[in-house]
Amino acid sequence: MGLTPIVCVGETLEENEDGQTAAVVSRQVKAGLVDLTPDQALKLVIAYEPIWAIGTGRAATAAGANAVLADIIRPALAELFGVQASQEIRILYGGSVTAVNAAELFGQPDIDGALVGGASLKAQDFI
Repeated sequence: MGLTPIVCVGETLEENEDGQTAAVVSRQVKAGLVDLTPDQALKLVIAYEPIWAIGTGRAATAAGANAVLADIIRPALAELFGVQASQEIRILYGGSVTAVNAAELFGQPDIDGALVGGASLKAQDFI
């Protein structure tokens, strides 16, 4: 009780380089959430967590990450749950988030926060 599910979606480096990000991420969102009601979906968090960026030090650009959220994830959510719910569901970016790139990521209109991995161990850097 009291737990918030975080559903992570993201593509491999090969899929990214082959221009398959939209197809892969949209498919993952739809397949992972298809049986949920809008009320259930509003209780979870989505994280765009590109596999190629996890623990590699390579992060998506802030604009690139925002585009995935705005142009791929939110439309997939709208298809499943309606436009209003798609705007209310929180979507985070995760994948080599650091104190250096966090402010730029947080400044994007569709990024609601970050899923911080190893860099979270350096709390003083974020302060």
